[in-house]
Amino acid sequence: MTNNSTRKLFIIFAALYFVQGTGEPTAGLLSQPIRSMLRNWGQDSAEIATFMFFLGIPWYIKPVFGIFTDFLPIKGFRRKSYLILSSSLMILGFLAATIMPLNSESSTLILYMLLLPCFGVAIKDVTTDATMIEKGQPLGITGRLQSVQWAAMYGAGLICGIGGGWISQHGQQRLGFLICALLGLVALYISIFQIEEKPKPELQQGQLKRAIKVLGEALRTRLVILIAIFYFLLSFNPFSADVLYVHMTEVLGFDDQFIGYTYTVSSLASILSAILYGIFAKRVPLRVLLHGSVIFMVLSSLIYIGLGTKTSAMVISFAYGFIYMVTNLTQLELASRYCPPAAAGTVFALLMSLSNFSVSLSSIVGGHLYEAWQVSLGPSTAYTLLVLIGSGFTLACWFLVLLFPKNRTD
Repeated sequence: MTNNSTRKLFIIFAALYFVQGTGEPTAGLLSQPIRSMLRNWGQDSAEIATFMFFLGIPWYIKPVFGIFTDFLPIKGFRRKSYLILSSSLMILGFLAATIMPLNSESSTLILYMLLLPCFGVAIKDVTTDATMIEKGQPLGITGRLQSVQWAAMYGAGLICGIGGGWISQHGQQRLGFLICALLGLVALYISIFQIEEKPKPELQQGQLKRAIKVLGEALRTRLVILIAIFYFLLSFNPFSADVLYVHMTEVLGFDDQFIGYTYTVSSLASILSAILYGIFAKRVPLRVLLHGSVIFMVLSSLIYIGLGTKTSAMVISFAYGFIYMVTNLTQLELASRYCPPAAAGTVFALLMSLSNFSVSLSSIVGGHLYEAWQVSLGPSTAYTLLVLIGSGFTLACWFLVLLFPKNRTD
């Protein structure tokens, strides 16, 4: 493949991940505005976490989408057709949310409307990752493609932090929905005109059985099981997301715009980390990366205990964003190098869905514990205990690292 073709792959995957990073309702431009909207309607951290948990349902069933894109082509296309479908769901759901009334009485209907783009972005994520593995494995550039994708996603985070803070501060959620609908149009254009895929015959029953056999063998592999457990433990942080947002607004008194700035700082650190990872990671032994990233991840979680001033919030956000990206990319590359191309979408989606489920589950657990403990122990003590619990789950990842391969070729 020529350099121009390789460069085109970088641009396509970067653009798709930028759209995903901006348009994903639970973590993109609308993440903070949705939480702010619910808080203004009188919902506490547990109720907000529950709303976000249901909004994240598509991310827990990503393996289903992987099966579709791996084994059930539409009109002979395994990837292109599902990218078009996912973009259409984004556009439809966000436009519906744009025109509907935004009040506490319609919160359930808003949840249903936002589920459409959540399904769309989740399908797009699975299909994009599967395409990346198919294109990148033969060229040996999966690590570089991962770093480009995640740099683009956190590049979107720079905009989402500032933009989401402004939208929250001024109550302009409707504008946010419209912006994300327009991003869906960008993704639709890329899917139709830029994704190159030769149509293949529909999979027959025998082919499907063989492919499922490959998938079953992959899922029984010790390495995949270890990575799956690692992702779950690494993502279980009950103090993050909803609890952290409520604690910063109601206890520390930070306004929405400033909280948006902390998201931007974290994204900036993640971009820098992704770039450095793409340049230097291959020079560092895998085991060193694994051990170091987990240990520093524990430390970056513990420093959240010191959160109290705006300066500390900025420093902590930068440190956490940088270290999390190194840890995340190390595991993503390990997973992408193992996934068999025949079932790439499904295996990779299963690993990621466990991580997404862990994030949402820990938010609900953390929300309920925070609301209960702050009554008996006070909000500061409740928050500190949740930070310690989250750090403990991250520390458990270090013991799993001892069982991982000693180098990249094992």
